[in-house]
Amino acid sequence: MKYPKMREVKEAVISLFSKPYTTKYPAGDFKPFPGFRGKPVVDEDNCVGCETCANVCPPNAITFEDDKEKGIRTITRDYGKCIFCGQCEEHCITGKGVKLSDEIYDMACFDRSAVVEKQERELIICESCGAIITTKDHMRFIHEKLGPLAYSSILNLNLLNERLRLAGDGDTSTEIKDGLKRKDTFSTLCPNCNRQIQIKNLA
Repeated sequence: MKYPKMREVKEAVISLFSKPYTTKYPAGDFKPFPGFRGKPVVDEDNCVGCETCANVCPPNAITFEDDKEKGIRTITRDYGKCIFCGQCEEHCITGKGVKLSDEIYDMACFDRSAVVEKQERELIICESCGAIITTKDHMRFIHEKLGPLAYSSILNLNLLNERLRLAGDGDTSTEIKDGLKRKDTFSTLCPNCNRQIQIKNLA
């Protein structure tokens, strides 16, 4: 007969009189350990809808859809696909747009649609070619980041005028009818269309 080693007997006795490693959840509160990666929670005041989190999400749990007609970007976060890697928090350009929380086990449910969240952001669309430039919140963040240097961009000047109403009704753009010309400089244009105007001005 093979008898257990003294080390094994010691471990068995310690295990018999020690507290269980598992928690009493859901009967009791769950207290995560430091560095626990739970549900990524979006801060609506600091999320600018820039697509960065969607681009770095490994399981494609974060997707976006742009509606040009309504001028709205819809960001969808499916926590049923989320692997809680923390890439969205790490790469957030504002550093505050999304934060990992302690919540994870409370997300368990039978309806997968219950763990899908959506948010909307207003888009800036080129008045010439209809290309999507970015969201207004993203442009405002860039403006605040650059400070006075941001005024070298017509887009930022248009946003400033929209906020301060410096030019009467707040609209300094002209309707683009017969191709891009110098008069269209102060319209909301994508970088490609703006480049075409600058080339024409230099010619």
